[in-house]
Amino acid sequence: MTLRLRFWGTRGSIPAPGARTVRYGGNTPCIELRTATDALVILDAGTGIRELGKSLLASAGNGGTVSGEIYLTHAHWDHIQGLPFFAPIFQQGNNFSILSSSPPGSSIERVVRDQMAPAVFPVAFDQLTAKVEFCELGGGSRSGDGYQVRWFPVRHPGGALGYRFTGVGGKAQSVVYISDNELGDGGDYGTRPGWREGLVEFVRGAHVLVHDATYTAEEYIRHRGWGHSTYDDAVALALDAGVDELVLFHHKPERSDEEIDRCVATSRARVEGLGGRLNVVAASEGMSLTV
Repeated sequence: MTLRLRFWGTRGSIPAPGARTVRYGGNTPCIELRTATDALVILDAGTGIRELGKSLLASAGNGGTVSGEIYLTHAHWDHIQGLPFFAPIFQQGNNFSILSSSPPGSSIERVVRDQMAPAVFPVAFDQLTAKVEFCELGGGSRSGDGYQVRWFPVRHPGGALGYRFTGVGGKAQSVVYISDNELGDGGDYGTRPGWREGLVEFVRGAHVLVHDATYTAEEYIRHRGWGHSTYDDAVALALDAGVDELVLFHHKPERSDEEIDRCVATSRARVEGLGGRLNVVAASEGMSLTV
């Protein structure tokens, strides 16, 4: 065991609470990743990070501190909107680093700060009592406490990153997290020839692939260029890359629990029909995986 995952937000675009989304959840993207050293890594800061924050403070207890790194795939609202409600950043003694690439014409620090500007939020970023640092990701890899991470540019309006985390020691298994990515041929993202082949190599051999599966094939026809993938395309990528488990992620806001059940069943049938060896599940809030 080198990496542990827990899902706190699985929905895409906008929170979707209600009776139809109870089992898979209505919060926007947030995953807690723990290394073999129990270091905390948070993947995206959608509304799911609110409940994660409450859990972290409860675990720390009175007088305990919380530290971690928050990797953002990109700066769209559904991936940062939970940060102002992440309770640990309001507690002195806590420390966080927010890491991402630069949005077009801005910086990740500027976007996060603007989200808490007085015109749109009652508490200014400078009023936070935890230490919060920003790191613009260049190059293509870095090391952290108990892990190594690489990133890969994916196809999404305004740009986004996919991350591959590999544990240090033991079998050194990998988890790939790609929340927003258009595997279909819609959109003009300026990607170079051979981009998909490069993505396959980036993902190849990972134990777990968490990937955008927002649309059915029929829905995608009406949403080409919106930066999201179909269930079929996610399955095809996982099979081409030889991963062990595919976690369908970034559920469409309107998708009910029963509809997600059917999409999972269809995806599993597709794998079986192609003779593949791939476990397919849908991300649900509270779900845990050990790699």
